[in-house]
Amino acid sequence: MQTEKYTITMLVENEPGVTARVTGLFASRGYNIETICGAPTANPEMSRITITTNASPEQVEQIMKQVRRLVNVIKVRDMTGDDAVRREMAMICVKAQEPHRAEIQRIVENFRARVVDTGQSHYIIEATGSMEKIGALLRLLEPMGIKKVARSGILALYREPG
Repeated sequence: MQTEKYTITMLVENEPGVTARVTGLFASRGYNIETICGAPTANPEMSRITITTNASPEQVEQIMKQVRRLVNVIKVRDMTGDDAVRREMAMICVKAQEPHRAEIQRIVENFRARVVDTGQSHYIIEATGSMEKIGALLRLLEPMGIKKVARSGILALYREPG
């Protein structure tokens, strides 16, 4: 069965256990969650959960039907298409030995990232963009020596008309 990467976002009631019920649904059906990100919205009574998963179109349809049935879920949308803006944030701790500092700075500038912490032997870099952009940045920094990486997972919003 051919699978693709899908981004699903849901508006849910901001109550304890909602994320556990959503992830439990995925686990009980054997669907893998590649990334998950959740936080309150502008309305403190609601949260937005964004999940990326590899699935077939039929599986995604089933996932969305089953998620809609959960009590605390208000709205579910497939954000995979071009009409959504998707971004990820990463923090990367990289070794910054003297011979490589200028090269790291150049790479950071080219990716419109920024150094948020500087030590004698390291930089912590903050970057936002598509998963592909973050992956490309990591590949370029790898020869310098990546010490740690923290990635947020995908966030997505539909583009507003006009």
